[in-house]
Amino acid sequence: MRRKIEKLEFNVDGELLKFERDSVRLSEIAKMVEANYSGHICMGIINNKLYDLNRTLYKSADIHFIDTTDVEGDRLYFRGLSLLLMLACRDLYGESRVCIKHSIGDGLYSVIEDKPNLTEKDIKMIKEKILKYVQEDHKIVCRYLPNDQAIEKFIDMERFEKAELLKYRTDDLTKVYECCGYFDYFYGYMFPSTGYIKDFDLAKMGDGLVIVGPDKGKKDTVTKFKDLPKLFDVYREAEKWSETLGIDTVVDLNKTIEENKYGDMIRTVEALHEKKIAEIADMIVKKSSKVILIAAPSSSGKTSFAHRLSTQLKVNGKNAVPISLDDYFIERKDTPKNELGKPDYESIHAIDIAKFNEDMKKLLNGEEIEKIKFDFIYGTRVYTGEKFSIKENEPIVIEGIHGLNPLLTAQIEDRVKFKIYISAITQVNLDDHNRIPTTDLRFLRRMVRDYQFRGMDAEKTMELWPSVRAGEKKYIFPYQEEADIMFNSASVYELSVLKKPALEILKEVSDTSIHYLEAVRLRKFLQYFNELDDTADIGPTAIIREFIGGSRIV
Repeated sequence: MRRKIEKLEFNVDGELLKFERDSVRLSEIAKMVEANYSGHICMGIINNKLYDLNRTLYKSADIHFIDTTDVEGDRLYFRGLSLLLMLACRDLYGESRVCIKHSIGDGLYSVIEDKPNLTEKDIKMIKEKILKYVQEDHKIVCRYLPNDQAIEKFIDMERFEKAELLKYRTDDLTKVYECCGYFDYFYGYMFPSTGYIKDFDLAKMGDGLVIVGPDKGKKDTVTKFKDLPKLFDVYREAEKWSETLGIDTVVDLNKTIEENKYGDMIRTVEALHEKKIAEIADMIVKKSSKVILIAAPSSSGKTSFAHRLSTQLKVNGKNAVPISLDDYFIERKDTPKNELGKPDYESIHAIDIAKFNEDMKKLLNGEEIEKIKFDFIYGTRVYTGEKFSIKENEPIVIEGIHGLNPLLTAQIEDRVKFKIYISAITQVNLDDHNRIPTTDLRFLRRMVRDYQFRGMDAEKTMELWPSVRAGEKKYIFPYQEEADIMFNSASVYELSVLKKPALEILKEVSDTSIHYLEAVRLRKFLQYFNELDDTADIGPTAIIREFIGGSRIV
């Protein structure tokens, strides 16, 4: 009896593809439609589940592909670049430890333990090795091992940091990758082979290098590396803080909690924050700055920071006068439109720049101004009738996303301005090759805060997050190097504190939701952290209190 050949149909983002055979690999379908995507296709979504391109399909299905213009696709691409970097460095430097430290700009900063001062020649050799792997298109083999076997494998390889990390996994199976004799664990999916990872470049930075991928995720382009010395200095400071605490990875953090040494850790983190804020206040006083501008991406803790800075200024005999940039919104009906024709509340032109500069100049000249408030319900400005001026010892503290944009304070003399940029830079990573994105920390902060204090569930926060991120990239990040000083608001312990409330909130996301895959990703990510329920040592002015509750200053 002859076997009946199946007819398979796949609806790929509205395009119908038909096959007269029993099975089709997802990578083959991706090749057929790749011209429809501006980025490199990385994965497919079928029935609200993610599948890598190696997946073989035996049934007809609707498929939505994710490419590198999507954040999840971008993550996969950089995992591939990380793997290629490991392969190249193995060939050139043997068993030297390679560490993916953190993101910087649109790239990844990495160091090679036995090569603390990489030369341009080193960079060139690494790039040539990576190109060779891309051109030869070696298979990246995915294997699922029982977790205990994966742990034993890494112990045998003397990769003890990997083995220790995997002990915290709650899943029975661990996905590992092998390519050209190199074996590793990467958190997330990979491409089927090295030939997919075509667009990249390397640049020397600090003691290591930065590797970049496609510009804005678009294929056949490469991001132009931009040096960010001030931001890089903050990352270095974060590394020094980690050394002070003796916590470099999640395993270090977990052991600190397991050994009940977290109280001292928390107190040390808060002392480091307070010392840094005091130093910033001293710098402001020394410079005789009258206008203090604070900018930060969402959920960086700028409100708590502003209050704590005001306290330190008071110690120096300066009584800070807070002014909210939100009160200078133009009438809502006049808000500029974005490229989709919708009101762009993130735009600097949504601020009445002329009125803001007029009022600031009057205050600096010793004149009175009338206090204004923006009515967010009716979308209009309210004149309160309350008038005030500032004294010689009263600097103005202004917080808002446009604080570092020169256009905002174009009519105010530079000599009276002091500009501060805040970010929540995570000091710990999962291990040498799996970093923790700062964006994930900020999102979890915001989600927990929104749920507890703003009546918003996880799905609502997830719905808003892409536009928030787009606004940051457009209106905040381009000006971060304008800052006189940068402040890292992250606490090394906070993901352990956020874990319990975050998991409870994420579990409410239905498996039919468009945000379900992201909820699953975050839940799996949090499994590596020990919960820290005892928050007694976290003071009422700690920045994390702004998000978990118990703050006395916000």
